[in-house]
Amino acid sequence: MTRHMTQDELKALVGDAATAWVQPGSVIGVGTGSTVNCFIESLARMPERIAAAVSSSEQSSLRLRKHGIPVLDANEVDALAVYFDGADEIDARGCMIKGGGGALTREKIVADMAARFVCIADASKLVTTLGRFPLPIEVIPMARALVSRRLRELGANPVMRPGFVTDNGGLILDVHGLSIPDPPALEAELSQWPGVVTVGVFARNRASVCLLGTPEGVRTIDF
Repeated sequence: MTRHMTQDELKALVGDAATAWVQPGSVIGVGTGSTVNCFIESLARMPERIAAAVSSSEQSSLRLRKHGIPVLDANEVDALAVYFDGADEIDARGCMIKGGGGALTREKIVADMAARFVCIADASKLVTTLGRFPLPIEVIPMARALVSRRLRELGANPVMRPGFVTDNGGLILDVHGLSIPDPPALEAELSQWPGVVTVGVFARNRASVCLLGTPEGVRTIDF
């Protein structure tokens, strides 16, 4: 009989498994969130350390530096071999909703620098159709009402994340009531709206592989 594992245990499991995809001495991209925190703890225990990381948030940068891992500015690095990050949802094509932690803009920048995106997640994040998790959209403050009106015209319900400002000084709209059967099309459409900084649909920068924590162990899904 398979023992029931908590979500925290599943996150720790995939955090450990992800280190097998790390080349010692390399510079890697590191995302943001609770599963990534587990990955950073596992990185710190590697006998052969990485040279440095490019981080998607101040929170992750602090954690990396706490373990003695140098953090580079993205402008100092031409390209990354691999980027490690979690997802709020991921579908069978590797398209994701990200931004629950509010770092979606920097996450998308670092993901775009990397040749490969390794998504680390627990099994609850794998869905048939994206949209059950509210879609985060970062907007400049001036455009909050404009973007909200346009989203409501699509039948969605945007809610400003209370008391939250991104590392870039933006606001987050959490968009409820969307079903996203065509993630690339929605990402392309919303990204061109004036005032939208970043849409939390990661289709252009979708995952190359997903390490999914399940009670039976870590399942590897290639896309």
